[in-house]
Amino acid sequence: MCIACGCGQPNAAHTHPGHHHHDHSGDHGAHHHHDHDHSEDHDHSHDHDHGAGDGASRTIRIEQDILAKNDAYARANRDWLRSKGVFALNLVSSPGAGKTTLLCATIAALNARSVAVIEGDQQTSLDADRIRATGAAAVQINTGKGCHLDAHGVGHAMVHFQFVEGGLLLIENVGNLVCPAAFDLGEAHKVVVLSVTEGEDKPLKYPDMFRASSVMVLNKIDLLPHVQFDVDKAIEYARRVRPDIRVLSLSATTGEGMGAWLDFLRSGMESAKPSA
Repeated sequence: MCIACGCGQPNAAHTHPGHHHHDHSGDHGAHHHHDHDHSEDHDHSHDHDHGAGDGASRTIRIEQDILAKNDAYARANRDWLRSKGVFALNLVSSPGAGKTTLLCATIAALNARSVAVIEGDQQTSLDADRIRATGAAAVQINTGKGCHLDAHGVGHAMVHFQFVEGGLLLIENVGNLVCPAAFDLGEAHKVVVLSVTEGEDKPLKYPDMFRASSVMVLNKIDLLPHVQFDVDKAIEYARRVRPDIRVLSLSATTGEGMGAWLDFLRSGMESAKPSA
């Protein structure tokens, strides 16, 4: 995965490169720093040339170390979000599947003050600018060469929001159906967005992503009359990979099917509120 694709370069382009890191073992609001070496935590490309015999085992060990550290940050993120009563979703997809358009339509239908968005892209703040134009708060994370968000960076960004109880955090991951599958960010659900302009065989081609996702949004259904896309096969293939995956079909552009998506969000936001 990431070791092969070279995305392990440090995320030097995080939106706020100057602020202190936050130790996820405690409250995100308290300033305490990680002094860990990012070359150890993120650089997957170092020291693989110590002989052909041990190269594969070394690669696996580094990968396991990276994922274990990420999972620890994700657990801290999840605990912190739970303490704040925030419902968090991690939206993943291929580039161009319509994640940002879906987020804008979602914010327009909800109270923008209850929604916060973390935008992940390799470069630019264009998507975050679109989100801020809706009235919702947004933080951009630019990953540089990185092809996914990680829990450390997301925890870094979360402290910039003033969450309301029962609020919604939408994390738009980098457009990529491979690496984001392996990185838990602390979300309640990973939501894979599949556009009808893509092939219905995507769940079989990228099974790790669809297996990791508990919800599949089938987007751009307004274009079905104009494309060759078999909805039933797409759903069948997704459920072949993950039998319990929830499927929501909609068009973020026309609003068709948005009601079921919004009901899902409102239910999650209500359930995230701490019990009295």
